Amino acid sequence: MDQREKKPKQNPAALLPILLFLVLYLGMGLVFEYGLGVEMAFYNIPIVVVFMVSLLVACLQNRSLKFDDKMAVMAQGVGDKNIMTMILIFLVAGVFVGVTGRSSAEAVAYFLLSVTPAWASVAVLFVAACFVSTAMGTSVGTITLITPIAAAVSNVSGFSLPLCVGSVMGGAMFGDNLSFISDTTIAACNTQGCEMRDKFRANFKIALPAAIATLAVILVQSLNAGVGHIDIPDYNLLLLIPYVLVLAGGIAGLNVFVVLIVGILAGAAIVLPTGTVDFMGLLGGMGSGASGMFETIMVTILVSAMCALIREYGGFEALLAFIRRAFKGRVGGRLGVGLLVGAMDIATANNTVAIVMAGPIAREISEEYHITPKESASLLDTFSCIFQGVIPYGAQMLVAISASGGAVSAFQIMPCLYYPYLLAVASIVYILVGAGKKK
Repeated sequence: MDQREKKPKQNPAALLPILLFLVLYLGMGLVFEYGLGVEMAFYNIPIVVVFMVSLLVACLQNRSLKFDDKMAVMAQGVGDKNIMTMILIFLVAGVFVGVTGRSSAEAVAYFLLSVTPAWASVAVLFVAACFVSTAMGTSVGTITLITPIAAAVSNVSGFSLPLCVGSVMGGAMFGDNLSFISDTTIAACNTQGCEMRDKFRANFKIALPAAIATLAVILVQSLNAGVGHIDIPDYNLLLLIPYVLVLAGGIAGLNVFVVLIVGILAGAAIVLPTGTVDFMGLLGGMGSGASGMFETIMVTILVSAMCALIREYGGFEALLAFIRRAFKGRVGGRLGVGLLVGAMDIATANNTVAIVMAGPIAREISEEYHITPKESASLLDTFSCIFQGVIPYGAQMLVAISASGGAVSAFQIMPCLYYPYLLAVASIVYILVGAGKKK
């Protein structure tokens, strides 16, 4: 029987596994990070283990249901077509990033810096980060690659380091939000049951105005700053081709597996003849790219199993009842989806995990408030990126500080995170003005 067709009674206690996860993960992260001074503590805590503990608690609940029946419920949740599709896309996307590698991303930044005046270099960093993260599908990877370039630009141009780093972080979150191969896009689309192309179009209406406004703010600041000459290292323009093919194929609406395979083949056909990497290095890159997705895949499986039990026990019905009381109408339903995933992101400091956790609940909310799947997926991805882009203990912020050589703090960067703040404004305007109109 389809679990979605069941309407169990409201049972707030069924939400205990989610609450336990949030308390354990957020609590330990705060204690280790800020109490004991452990560097990047949130990302050293084994999130898979914490989810396993939460799943165990879910299995111990509802003694009226036999353990074999609980296993059947979990298997049905994990075996959902959307979950399996998500896992396979994660793997193929990881292989693509492993093939293209560092040199391709750096080529994008150096090319853009070479064709623009020095006074516009910070704006170029933002645009380069937008393009690279959209093509690579990873904000953390983009920040890792572009932030050292941003630090070099700051040193030779006179622009402040927080502005340069904040611009890179903003561009990275832009691409993470829109990319066809981003794990956040994959999770949002598959949990809501929509096509990536449709989600991209809905998302673009929110992200583009925020990006244009961010670019304008950066340019205004740049006009009043003294700049110096910027030395550009050698780069290979051919390395841009795999990214362009993936972007073009995704926008054209081609099957995501076809797009990624074309990108992988194109990447291999370029990096091998140009000597960027040898054959064994290429295989190693493919393997490391795929293995980099393993934790995300395990989280997806565990969350799917846990949410299936919570739905069976009546937890989702209880949460929906609360949302009905707290949020009214079309605007309220959309705000409910955004704030739900935002709360999950604050607690987990991981926008992909936040979407995977909030996704099944958001789908129930969408059905209740008549929100289309593409709109729900867009709201999930957008609000998770807003919160993830500004929290001082998120991976993006911590990696940016590390990649800049530790010369800047999170609280120096936060005032320069124009894109996440403007994306929040654009999202609220969209909900109030656009999505709020009854169709």
